Amino acid sequence: MKNLFVGFKGQYNASSILVKALSENNYLLTNSFIGVKRNIEAIDAHFDMIYMFGVDKKLKDRVRIDQVAVRDGVRVSTNIDIEYLNHRMYSNGLESYISDNPTHYLCNEAYWYALKKSGGKAVFIHIPPMKYMNEEFIERFKKALK
Repeated sequence: MKNLFVGFKGQYNASSILVKALSENNYLLTNSFIGVKRNIEAIDAHFDMIYMFGVDKKLKDRVRIDQVAVRDGVRVSTNIDIEYLNHRMYSNGLESYISDNPTHYLCNEAYWYALKKSGGKAVFIHIPPMKYMNEEFIERFKKALK
């Protein structure tokens, strides 16, 4: 199975650090609405699954698995088994929850384009900021996403 791990550019962006640690198949998005659209369009469509990560400053000891993205009133959903993904997170020591309430910022925009491009074979996971990330956190993610 060929997976792509997507985060956002930035030396101190937790998503950038996480995706680089998870896999060589990683891709970093530009931190702008126009750039994100171009970046997603440039992704090779031959991936079985796209795992996307973004930072939510309100999170510190858990992660949020986003089920949907909304753009211009059009709601699109992931078609992966997020209940199973949520279970995998918990089984590997990561507290997580599923949300069907999308953010209204860059993460939602990127997720929307990725869901459309991949035919629903993408999932967006919000993670805590850098100050809460450590090697143990990264190792737990590696195990959860095997």
